[in-house]
Amino acid sequence: MPRHLKVADLVFLGLGSMVGTGIFTITGIGAATYAGPALTISIIISALAIGILALFYAEFASRIPSNGGAYSYVYATLGEFPAWLVGWYIIMEFLTAVSSVAVGWGSYLKGLLANYGLYLPTALNGTFNPKNGTYIDLLPIMVMLVVTGIVLMNSKTALRFNSFLVILKFSALALFIFVGLFFIDSHNWANFSPYGFGQVYGGKTGIFAGASVMFFAFLGFESISMTVDEVKDPQKTIPKGIILSLAIVTVLYIVVTMVLTGIVHYTQLTVSDAVAFSLRYIGLYWAADYVSIVAIFTLITVCISMTYALARTVYSISRDGLLPSFLSTLSEKNKVPQKATVIVGLFSMISAGLFPLSSLAEFVNICTLAYLIMMSFALIRLRKREGSPKSGEFKTPLVPYLPLFSILISVSFMSQYTLFTWVAFLTSSILGTLVYILYGYKHSKEKGE
Repeated sequence: MPRHLKVADLVFLGLGSMVGTGIFTITGIGAATYAGPALTISIIISALAIGILALFYAEFASRIPSNGGAYSYVYATLGEFPAWLVGWYIIMEFLTAVSSVAVGWGSYLKGLLANYGLYLPTALNGTFNPKNGTYIDLLPIMVMLVVTGIVLMNSKTALRFNSFLVILKFSALALFIFVGLFFIDSHNWANFSPYGFGQVYGGKTGIFAGASVMFFAFLGFESISMTVDEVKDPQKTIPKGIILSLAIVTVLYIVVTMVLTGIVHYTQLTVSDAVAFSLRYIGLYWAADYVSIVAIFTLITVCISMTYALARTVYSISRDGLLPSFLSTLSEKNKVPQKATVIVGLFSMISAGLFPLSSLAEFVNICTLAYLIMMSFALIRLRKREGSPKSGEFKTPLVPYLPLFSILISVSFMSQYTLFTWVAFLTSSILGTLVYILYGYKHSKEKGE
């Protein structure tokens, strides 16, 4: 693949992934249901947890510059089966996230069309539920068709389009923050932490439970490390891209949450369009409409970033023989993993069109936390085997203590989730193991060498 991506491209890719449904939706729900205005503290805790993991990614990216992100890093340190599980969890995470974002995009667009009296036929207006007369949700399928087409372009072109949409997204958030500052009522912050700190393990409300939910908002930062085959000087460029994008997103989430809970009392924020809702609440309908329209485009950037990353993960796993080899072929013109991208797009379309995945944020989180725990172990193993990074390579501080601390935080977040989420996660893990036993183990290139 041609090496033509720079730090700015990676920062925009990270912002495209992280600044989306989390900031437009989960901030309101998180404040209303989990932590109140103290959700800002939840965001800081989540950002610290992600920041520690970003340090691990940065060291791996500088020492093992290989496409596939966490999958490739674990493969090089812990071996094939752990790497397969990591790859499987990444596929589950991104596939579910892309599908749910596509469903959210469709919901925003339906709401906008409804304002003008425009509706789709009932049969094409919802996920599969014959009792309600709905069989397929057409709009999410259409957006995934467009997204797949964009990701099939030359990666530079696709990410430039993504960067344009990220700038548009930031214009809406800047408008919200600037206008909102004039309407803040400090009385709304009087009961700053109504649910308290909560429990470190097994809690359902409070600041720590809020942190486990806001973890979803930062997902996508790892997509940066999956661009390594297309980045100039990856040892330095990828760590910079990860750390810069994470710092920008953290500040943005904190400011938006403070303004949001300052304008509207947290108890009224149980809505799916919190930012637009708060602007309507203070009578600024023109600003709310602008934010709603931009939010529709915003969700496309998340789909582009995650589809891009997922296709390259599938490409890397296929290259090692653990998935069929046709998925690792590159297109002649654009040098992108064309077949992997089409397959990923197809499965996302089916999932978004038939299943109500928007409620599966916990499933996305638990899959992510599982492979991040494995990455923490992988970093400890890397240091034991290869020693400290060489001059010019990124070095994570306080190893092995920081990776062990990261494992404790990840387990704590996982303990906050429901029994249903755990059953879905364990079922997925068993299915992934069966795929490896029945196909991957036999076709592995490592076994054949």
